[in-house]
Amino acid sequence: MNLQALAYLAVALLALAAAFQVALATGAPWGAAAYGGRADTSGVLPAAYRLGSGVAALVLLAAMWVVLASADVVGHGPVSGATLTVVLWCLAALFALNTLGNARGTHPVERWGAGTVTGLLTVLCALIASS
Repeated sequence: MNLQALAYLAVALLALAAAFQVALATGAPWGAAAYGGRADTSGVLPAAYRLGSGVAALVLLAAMWVVLASADVVGHGPVSGATLTVVLWCLAALFALNTLGNARGTHPVERWGAGTVTGLLTVLCALIASS
C-alpha cells in the first residue's frame, strides 16, 4: 500500500474518532462508551469530560493535517518534514497509550471499537513516520 493510501485510511479513522468526540462534547448520550463509562444516568458525560472531548476533537483534526502533510497530500508550509515525522511518532505513542486505556474500558464499544481504531492509528502513524 502506498503512503498516500495509508494517509487516507488514517484520516478516515481520525475523522471517525473526531466525530465521536464532537458528539460526546455536544451531549450525545454515548458516555457509557467513553472515559471508562463516566456518564450520568442519561448517558451524557459530565461537563469536564465533555470539554475533554472537545479538546480531543481539535487534537484529532490537527492530527489529520499532520498525516496529510507527511504524505504530501497537502502542503506543510514552514513546518519541516523532520518536525512532521517527530509529531507522527508522538501521535503513534499517544494512540498506543490510548489503545491500552481503551482495552481496559468497561463498555464493548470502548474496548473493541475504540481500541481497534486507536490500535490501527498507532500502526498507521508509525508506518507513515517511518517512510
